[in-house]
Amino acid sequence: MTLFHLAPAVADAFPDTLVALVTATGLRGHETWPDTAAALEDLERRLADGTWQPADESDPRIEAWHTAYRSFGTNPRRVRPSVDALGRRMAKRGTLPRINPAVDSYNAVSVRHGLPAGAFDLDRVTGDVAIRYADGTETFTPLGEPDTTEHPRPGEVVYADTAGVLTRHWNHRDAHRTRVTEDSTHVVFVLETLHATRDGHLLETAADELRNLLAPHAERTAVHRLSPSRPSAAA
Repeated sequence: MTLFHLAPAVADAFPDTLVALVTATGLRGHETWPDTAAALEDLERRLADGTWQPADESDPRIEAWHTAYRSFGTNPRRVRPSVDALGRRMAKRGTLPRINPAVDSYNAVSVRHGLPAGAFDLDRVTGDVAIRYADGTETFTPLGEPDTTEHPRPGEVVYADTAGVLTRHWNHRDAHRTRVTEDSTHVVFVLETLHATRDGHLLETAADELRNLLAPHAERTAVHRLSPSRPSAAA
């Protein structure tokens, strides 16, 4: 069991943070996931007929992350929050990428609800995971670049385990080591908001939607939450 922890300094700086941890055990990533395929196709159809569009940087949900990024020294128009980058890509191309069923599921939920989402293969995580400020000594290997090593700047918000950084700039990019593939069987999916008072209900809806996509292809699923008042949860 992996403990996730919201560090006090991050909780103090972002006191309305709420993180949903959706866990799936016994995940079967080589199956066909028809509900996920249908969710992707529905979003693309609605985008094409003009009845829906992804949230952009003028939306309060995205604007909040831009403000947070600036607070720890990241330019959000050069290094965009994941949901912002995904929505922009979809608006431009008209489609969402197809990676694998688990990743496609959280991408669909993320862009539908305008909330950042990510995932970690828990079998590749070392020790517990903290959402904390980087001290500048950590290492990070970006997803898809196994031969690249980066060092997050001091003060940058990261997810980190005892072996290194799992995401840079809070939710800009995931690490290669803990990437989710078709072979991943024990996965935690992360959904986030900085404004639980305003968007907590949206986060709960998104977590339930993601869990419903995962459940037919897993032995067990569960939802746990992190917040300043509940800073630790086991996944």
